[in-house]
Amino acid sequence: MPKWSDYKRIAKERGALALELYVVNTTPAGPDVDLPGTLPDHLAYQAKLEEEGKLAFAGPVSDETGEELHGEGMIIYRAASLEDARQLAEEDPMHKRGVRTFTIRRWLINEGSFSLSVELSAKKATFS
Repeated sequence: MPKWSDYKRIAKERGALALELYVVNTTPAGPDVDLPGTLPDHLAYQAKLEEEGKLAFAGPVSDETGEELHGEGMIIYRAASLEDARQLAEEDPMHKRGVRTFTIRRWLINEGSFSLSVELSAKKATFS
């Protein structure tokens, strides 16, 4: 199995996009945490990162059935490094206050297409 940096180099050499983003999987720290109480600060933080171009996508994730919510979420960051993305996640009020825990991974985008720019909090859309 190649190292991450080797795989990224190989992907670029074969003409893939090789865009590196960072995926944060976030879960409630326990059953008695105050998710609603920290939600306004969390959403304000997300909106700030979106405005700065650091937040690509964020939102809740269903269970395996697709029918239930259990408080899990996913955040996709644009950052210069894994360490920078980890700092963004650590500064999220929900993580900082211990309401949620997270894992973070690199994601290399090689294939696909997308030509729509949507700024969710700013309620703006650009089509090309």
